[in-house]
Amino acid sequence: MEAPEQHNKSRVVKIDSVESWDFYFNQATNQGCPIVVHFTASWCIPSVTMNPYFEELASAFQDALFLTVDVDDVKEVATRMEVKAMPTFLLMKGGTVVEKLVGANPEEIRKRTDAFMQSNRVYVA
Repeated sequence: MEAPEQHNKSRVVKIDSVESWDFYFNQATNQGCPIVVHFTASWCIPSVTMNPYFEELASAFQDALFLTVDVDDVKEVATRMEVKAMPTFLLMKGGTVVEKLVGANPEEIRKRTDAFMQSNRVYVA
């Protein structure tokens, strides 16, 4: 009997260094791929409670790159992106921040991400 799958492959990429941030950010920007970023901290309960919800968003919006950044692990990226509170969510396109949401509000994040992705959708005939 086969063992049940213990975990699904996450679509959220955990950024663990400035180099990994630069790699994914540049790759997505060069390909015109929208980026959704969750800035979090392990000690911030609202941030931690948003993790499963962020995973759901990543599964729902397959056309975007979803990144998670622990501000304590990669302080330089948080500083570069002017993140001062957790959780902070950035919606990015073309290397720039289109929208910044601060706080753990799943419904609002879903609504804004949906609108952001709709505005980025390209239909090919």
